[in-house]
Amino acid sequence: MGSQEPMLFGTQRINAAGHLEIGGCDTVALAQEFGTPLYVLDEEHIRQRCRCYRQAFRDRLPEVEVAYAGKALLVSALCRIVEQEGLALDVASAGELYTALQTNFPPARIKLHGNFKSDQELLMALRESVGRVVLDSLTEIQRLSALAQAEGREVPVLMRVAPGIKTQTHTFIQTGQLDSKFGLGLATSAAREGVRLTLESPGLKLRGLHCHIGSQLFGLDAFQKTAELMVEFMSQIRDECGVVLEELDLGGGLGISYTPEDTPPTIAELADIISSGLRATCEQFDYPLPRLILEPGRSIVGTAGTTLYRVGPVKEIPGVRTYVAVDGGLSDNPRPALYDAEYTAIIANKADQPSTQPVRVAGKHCETDTLLAEVTLQPVEEGDLMAVFSTGAYNYSMASNYNRFCRPAMVLVGEGRAEVIVERESLEDLVAQDVIPERLR
Repeated sequence: MGSQEPMLFGTQRINAAGHLEIGGCDTVALAQEFGTPLYVLDEEHIRQRCRCYRQAFRDRLPEVEVAYAGKALLVSALCRIVEQEGLALDVASAGELYTALQTNFPPARIKLHGNFKSDQELLMALRESVGRVVLDSLTEIQRLSALAQAEGREVPVLMRVAPGIKTQTHTFIQTGQLDSKFGLGLATSAAREGVRLTLESPGLKLRGLHCHIGSQLFGLDAFQKTAELMVEFMSQIRDECGVVLEELDLGGGLGISYTPEDTPPTIAELADIISSGLRATCEQFDYPLPRLILEPGRSIVGTAGTTLYRVGPVKEIPGVRTYVAVDGGLSDNPRPALYDAEYTAIIANKADQPSTQPVRVAGKHCETDTLLAEVTLQPVEEGDLMAVFSTGAYNYSMASNYNRFCRPAMVLVGEGRAEVIVERESLEDLVAQDVIPERLR
């Protein structure tokens, strides 16, 4: 899969030297200074996407909170950008929460998620006074209530509901259907039981409901249907329990362009469909408009990220295909192996040349390790610099040390400046936690 024209986002352009440029920085120079593989983040593009979300929804609804979904990518510098842009933050582990707190992110603007939060994680959230804990199971309701009482605190919570929406995306990133590890089913008695138990549990203050239907979604109808189902359930809770829940968290999931064939809806289109569905359903059930919470992740950072690789051997198998090896792969981007994810790439030092050479791009790990199964590039040679687009989300956050690879550095670019925000791991880092037992010495 490929295109004759490069697919550029944000501040990306082809400069006078014929090189790919991001944030006013020549990618060839970036690779020379910081090495490869290298994650490059476009600061202006991230800030623009944050502002677009806030503006689009606040133009349509009276109360909206946009919470960046840290699972897509969470490093200290990004926490600072998100905080400066006025967004809240969704975290799903002690590590993500700790990262946010270390940057002095306001705890009241943090939400803790997860289908299995340990007592350590729940206590951390309690003691740091995070804004919301999202309850995911009946036993978690009981555990958090007990911990809250022991700490002498009242915890504001949301309850996660599985609304029974099956979306058109990869099976591994569908999260809102009934058959899911996440939340309490709306189609069964579980969601109602969860609400009842939470309302009866000392130390818990139920503020509203939460749901998330999947990731990398292009169809807007699913978002509208979810909003309608959730408001209907909130009206039933009012009628049965006498409680008007004031918050509705619809999660995230808006898709991005990985290839030229991808045509995701705009943020404004998403805002239109959710706000109209929410208003109409609230009117239908005579329910006050809840405070809407959204949790975009991929659609904020995805297209703001680019990964630079150095090209290694180029192997032509006559009558079959040409393989291009790069100095990274599975360890810095596992998504092609996990989801058959597709990407688009160019030769960054030949970006002004036409794309004429169909190839398969492979990583250097001890696996098949296909990074791009089929892409058309500029004529490629060993030593060239390859740029793979739309790698801001779920690349660094899912990276590993497979084959004892060192995880890449990450730089933030903008206004002609490039600054390291994640140092490249060293070989010493790889063995820093290794221990040889005394009996083996």
